[in-house]
Amino acid sequence: MDLKKLLRLALLTAVSLILYLVENQISAPVPVPGVKLGLGNIIVLCVLFRFGWKEALAVLLVKVLLGSALTGNLGAVAYALAGGLLSLGGMCLLKPLLTDRQLFVGSVIGAMLHNLGQLTVAVWISQTPGIFGYLPVLLLSGMVTGLFTGIAAQAVLRRLK
Repeated sequence: MDLKKLLRLALLTAVSLILYLVENQISAPVPVPGVKLGLGNIIVLCVLFRFGWKEALAVLLVKVLLGSALTGNLGAVAYALAGGLLSLGGMCLLKPLLTDRQLFVGSVIGAMLHNLGQLTVAVWISQTPGIFGYLPVLLLSGMVTGLFTGIAAQAVLRRLK
């Protein structure tokens, strides 16, 4: 990897982490556990479409691990990793089918997969299948937040070109 690419990825990782930390200070728009805007994911999405899946995975892992450590919420690592990895995997599969103008579609699917991954870990850890009762609300919120992050990522990518 050349130095210029490494520097860009480091800066994008820092922006993703800052957005994650800022979002942590914002109250959830609805009183349902797990509903978040996913601001840091805007950058992960941009990195996926601009550089590739390996770089996006690296940004995601750094954001999750450092973000959890800096917020003192290390217990959230399992949830964030499950959601993030499932989301990234789904978006990687969709990427060849999407143009730069359809990035929001991948983001919506990714946000819904993220919520599914987090719920699955919550059920596995708590041994409480009833938690899946939140799935419809989280899928709906994932559609809305995924649309927002996808449109924002499209705008960022246009500026980066």
